[in-house]
Amino acid sequence: MEAEATAVAGVTVERREAVTVVRMDREENRLHPELLGALEAVLDGITSHDQRAALVLTGTGKYFSNGLDLEYMGANPPEVAPTLARVHALFGRVLALDVPTVAAINGHVFAAGAMLALCFDLAVMRADRGYFCLPEADLGLPFTPGMNALLTARLSPPVAHRAMVTGHRYTGADALASGIVAELAPEEEVLDRAVNLAAALVGKPRAGVGAIKRGMYASVIDALHGDGEKSG
Repeated sequence: MEAEATAVAGVTVERREAVTVVRMDREENRLHPELLGALEAVLDGITSHDQRAALVLTGTGKYFSNGLDLEYMGANPPEVAPTLARVHALFGRVLALDVPTVAAINGHVFAAGAMLALCFDLAVMRADRGYFCLPEADLGLPFTPGMNALLTARLSPPVAHRAMVTGHRYTGADALASGIVAELAPEEEVLDRAVNLAAALVGKPRAGVGAIKRGMYASVIDALHGDGEKSG
């Protein structure tokens, strides 16, 4: 059952029973402070109570997320470090969130947007169009220690090497075969499949789920936090 959606600061939020569905809709969904603030507010709402819950994140049109807002950061040098610190913090919060999380990858997912998708427990990707890609090697941008820790924790060693060093563009079929995503779906079914996956996992004790995730990814979270302290 769908509740009425509310829109704020580049995202639309709706509840489908216990599942919070967040749709990003801001300029290729690049990680700009405005979008970061909206996503942080969603996480604040989920963590402010201990009720049954799950989180699904999706995008709009051709993009799930096209990564950092490099145009904004280039035009605002003093904001580069604090913005990057917030991105690292967002990765850590999603990775350790004490409820089921599923990324509904509706289109292209690049760079920091791809890293954000990897912070979710599971991902459903559109089958026919869209790429998963880490283009940092082509852009001459090294990964931060926290990003490196995240990617090597969430991808198998051969996949991490290929994705990070060559900038390979993974189609949906490639991403499924490489273990990057859990399922593929037609465009019109991506979100519903993600919601169904999340809903099926609702009900596990949140304290236990959170503790397991924090234990699994303790070194990643520490690295992301360390990056944030250096950036801030």
